Amino acid sequence: MTSRGPGKRVRKTPVERRHEIVTTAARIGLTEGLECITLRRVAEELGVQSGLVGHYFPAADKLVAEAFTSATMTELDGLLPEWPARPGTTGAQDGAQDGAEDPGGGAARGPLGALRRFFGLISSDDFDDVSRLWLNARHLSRYRPVLREHVVEQELLWCRRIERVVAAGVETADFRCGDPWAAAVRILVAIDGTSAYINTSEGHRAGPLTGVARAVAETELGLPAGALEAAAG
Repeated sequence: MTSRGPGKRVRKTPVERRHEIVTTAARIGLTEGLECITLRRVAEELGVQSGLVGHYFPAADKLVAEAFTSATMTELDGLLPEWPARPGTTGAQDGAQDGAEDPGGGAARGPLGALRRFFGLISSDDFDDVSRLWLNARHLSRYRPVLREHVVEQELLWCRRIERVVAAGVETADFRCGDPWAAAVRILVAIDGTSAYINTSEGHRAGPLTGVARAVAETELGLPAGALEAAAG
């Protein structure tokens, strides 16, 4: 019997190939910086010709922008899963029951638990790469209009994600807040403000900057100090 040799390469669909390109670019941007995303670099990572990447993204700026969105959306879904929409007039309490299948622990934890988890995750070293990515993107967006559009869109999406949890907490009386949107904006600004020092004072953040964003959130939501701190263990 004659051997067939190496298996035939399976041709990927355009959707699969495009997703693979964006995901690879997102990983490069997250770990090394958005400036490192080039058509050649992504092609090398995938083991394909740069012309193939260029077929899907003739302009590198578009690939950089989509890579940023892919990376930040993946992180957001892991940090703060989207709060389930309320069907009809059903309150947030019923939505929490629907969230029992949520693998990220969003609605199943309730608004208070979801934010405790959120602040616990963003205070860990694992969030440092995301902080650097946001800082990197905001700087580059000054010169790259396409990236700027994606940055603004993601900023609003992150605010809305927080706003929805805050609004749910107001309904369940976990939080006291007259304007969930304004509170969400200020909370995100506090997070970004502390993250702005990620590249220059990392060794000093363990002191004065620890818990700043969480403290701002507690004040905005009418909570006592330490209410959003994750329980030990």
